[in-house]
Amino acid sequence: MSFNLIRSCPSCGTKNRAPVPHLADDGRCGACQAALPPVNEPIDADAQSFDPIVNEASVPVLVDFWAGWCAPCRMVAPEVRELAREMAGKALVLKIDTEAQPALAARFRVQSIPNLAVFKDGALVHQQPGAVPRAEMRRWIENAS
Repeated sequence: MSFNLIRSCPSCGTKNRAPVPHLADDGRCGACQAALPPVNEPIDADAQSFDPIVNEASVPVLVDFWAGWCAPCRMVAPEVRELAREMAGKALVLKIDTEAQPALAARFRVQSIPNLAVFKDGALVHQQPGAVPRAEMRRWIENAS
């Protein structure tokens, strides 16, 4: 059974269940039949949603481990958000708040933030601490494709 993300229709506001394997696909609203584009913004993930998304995604997943008090995290956040927009349909972007999800941060040995990781088919393929340019993050994702 696939994990579902709830997405609101941009036309009518109806909440639609979107299975993780289809988050990078074009879809249709169940109520008004309007187009639901691929996810094009970072997904705030938690311990319950992290594994299903990383394991079931049909595209690479960039994970941004961050915290609200972290100035470099706040600096890289607009780049991560823009990357999610640019890579819609080709990648998913998750944000993990390390203050709210310390077990996930510990699981991936996150000792400094921001910490960026790329997963493909559930496997960690790249991880790097520190803020980097969006072009570098894009290159990681493209290499994982």
